[in-house]
Amino acid sequence: VLSFIIFICYIASLAASFMMAPLLEFLLALFLFFAYASKLNEKFKGVHWPLADFLRCVTAAIIYFAISIAAVSKYSDGASKAAGVFGFAATIVFAIDFYITFNDLVTFLKQGSSDSPEGHKTE
Repeated sequence: VLSFIIFICYIASLAASFMMAPLLEFLLALFLFFAYASKLNEKFKGVHWPLADFLRCVTAAIIYFAISIAAVSKYSDGASKAAGVFGFAATIVFAIDFYITFNDLVTFLKQGSSDSPEGHKTE
């Protein structure tokens, strides 16, 4: 939701060149949400879903922080300032999501490493 709000703010502002980052993040978050909701993560075991979510959170936090600084410092219109403030809020939200997803990723990787020696022993 924050990505969509930031996207709308950038469309209405002078900093319209930054609108692509929130749009892509919104679409990626929407895709992963529907992938988890429709249990695609259980159907496609070859894709490392926690790693994909982890990378999305890390890149989103970094990109939102960078474009928010640029929007707040370079542009003086209200929509750019609002997009920057929402961008800083999104940075915090994605950092929290990064922490939660990192813990899930560690558990996922520990499960994978504990399964592989047993499989090699039976072969």
